[in-house]
Amino acid sequence: MKKTKNSYKKSGVNIERADKLTRYIKKVSGSAFRKNSNRNNIGNFASTFDLSSQKIKDPLIVSSTDGVGTKIEVANILKKFDTIGIDLVAMCVNDLIVQGAKPLFFLDYIATGKLKLKQMKKIINSIIKGCKISNCILVGGETAEMPGTYAKNKFDLAGFSVGIVSKKKLLSKKKVKNNDVILAIPSSGLHSNGFSLVRKILKKKGLNNFLRKQLLLPTKIYVKEILNLNKYNLIHSSANITGGGIIENIPRSIPKGYTANIDLSKIKVLKIFKWLKAKNISDLEMLRTFNCGIGFCLITDKKKEKKIRKFFDKRYQPYRIGFVNKSSKKINFIRKIKW
Repeated sequence: MKKTKNSYKKSGVNIERADKLTRYIKKVSGSAFRKNSNRNNIGNFASTFDLSSQKIKDPLIVSSTDGVGTKIEVANILKKFDTIGIDLVAMCVNDLIVQGAKPLFFLDYIATGKLKLKQMKKIINSIIKGCKISNCILVGGETAEMPGTYAKNKFDLAGFSVGIVSKKKLLSKKKVKNNDVILAIPSSGLHSNGFSLVRKILKKKGLNNFLRKQLLLPTKIYVKEILNLNKYNLIHSSANITGGGIIENIPRSIPKGYTANIDLSKIKVLKIFKWLKAKNISDLEMLRTFNCGIGFCLITDKKKEKKIRKFFDKRYQPYRIGFVNKSSKKINFIRKIKW
């Protein structure tokens, strides 16, 4: 056959390399399958999931999609790709459990300028690890090689997850009552928000050993704990503290006509946020950009606090930071945060 001057491969897209990655994903993702799932999903045009095995009365399907933002750029700087996939799963499933939904399956989308198999395998392995922690399965995804759109050393990640919950178990701000308490569950660190500001600071200050250990700590996945709390009717509402911090996210879980009163002095600020605060960032900017040590919040009856704590290990013990009362304000801060 006569050789041609133009080909897809010469334009920068290597189909054979992408096929190798698909075969690898099919091989390693088997460890995250459940009995009721289709093991042949990977490589198909679409994925299937057997809902008949979910013995839930009056089921609701809940969906969520998200990415990890510019935390990817830090992974590139440190050439460390074995945790970023956990972040991707966490950002999606932690949103599902806000409504009390049990994660069922997960799909990923990876776009890159040039497909690097070694790098992509590490990312895929970490996605599978995140799925295992969440007790959901990786049913499929897409890997796109896009030269010209992304530089050779650049990539982006997006995730999509589906969960299920009974209508009776759906967590909703409608269940919140006057004088309910607000409990904070510690974060593992920065999670996956505020990295554009972090990177701006790093350009001036550079990296040290402390930052190398802190910046890529994976986002804490709260699935097991929150689903257990919902199972025993221990919470009224909850909030995933992501972009917007506690300022934006807690009010989303409280009904109109009620106020979240937060005692900022109670927040157990992690060391990484104290480091960031020292880089000339205002209190307000810190609270609406970073989680500042709070990864998830619970709104419940104060009589249930003791029982709730039994579902968490020592590192992630919930603690009270405020209460809800009737008022027109969305959020009210009591005292200043202690850095």
